[in-house]
Amino acid sequence: MAKIDLDGLTKDYGGVIANDQLSFRVESGEIFGYLGPNGAGKSTTIRMLLGLLKPTGGTARVLGADIRDEKSLIEAKKRIGYLPAHLGFDDGVTGERVLEYHAGMKGDSRLHELLEIFTPPIERPVREYSTGNRRMLGLIQAFMHDPELVIMDEPTSGLDPLKQEEFNEFIRAERDRGTTIFFSSHVLSEVRRVCDRVGIIRQGRLVELEAVETLLTRSGKRVRIHAADEVIPQLSALDGVVDESTFPGGVQFIYTGEINRLLRELARYDVHDIDIKEPPLEDVFIHYYGERTEEKSNQWNPNNE
Repeated sequence: MAKIDLDGLTKDYGGVIANDQLSFRVESGEIFGYLGPNGAGKSTTIRMLLGLLKPTGGTARVLGADIRDEKSLIEAKKRIGYLPAHLGFDDGVTGERVLEYHAGMKGDSRLHELLEIFTPPIERPVREYSTGNRRMLGLIQAFMHDPELVIMDEPTSGLDPLKQEEFNEFIRAERDRGTTIFFSSHVLSEVRRVCDRVGIIRQGRLVELEAVETLLTRSGKRVRIHAADEVIPQLSALDGVVDESTFPGGVQFIYTGEINRLLRELARYDVHDIDIKEPPLEDVFIHYYGERTEEKSNQWNPNNE
């Protein structure tokens, strides 16, 4: 049974559709990345899955519970960990008291293990925490009761690079022990490192649902060539070349054809050096958004989705 199963899930705020007929499944024991820039509708989906917002159309099942059935969903949420994008901890209490409060509601069987991985200064008041320490406190409370499913909204926001890598290693290990993880992100590089599948959302609609490796394969290769000036126009005109740009002494482009065919073509020209690699996920997003995500303005953003 899928851990999350959306069926035409829709949220209409009266003329503004934040989620539009979303249908997809998150299978047991996978890491699923829910991708899109701020304002795409990611947080609205998460809030509906947790019963914090009511759908205006369609439904979803989370751990078998229909999100429209409040009693059933409350029972299912005992087996769910949740990390919101905006952490609402009481600034006046210590991290230790925050964890004691959550332990009283849902248990803390993994607390000591998690404190060794994520190291917020729990003896200090939350008001003294950096953004990264607040995020680590949130991660601990999300996993401390050993949930079956963990839902996270922008989980690495504020973490330094070392803690981000520790987070990546941790959730890969969680998947291996059977935990299902669903997280939203606009940080495209992190999903490549940890996700099994991704769903891409644009203006409330699901525009792609694919395994990460398949998504990258379909998106071609990033090619950078140093060559004699006179052959650069010929290289730019090869079949399968898109998103081409030149630089002094060379050309770079995305190649969408079969890579061995490209190599045979290049053997005909005076090529000095060549670098072929997978395109960054930012380039993959151009296909769905038409421009780089960091330059895209929000479509709708009531709570900084």
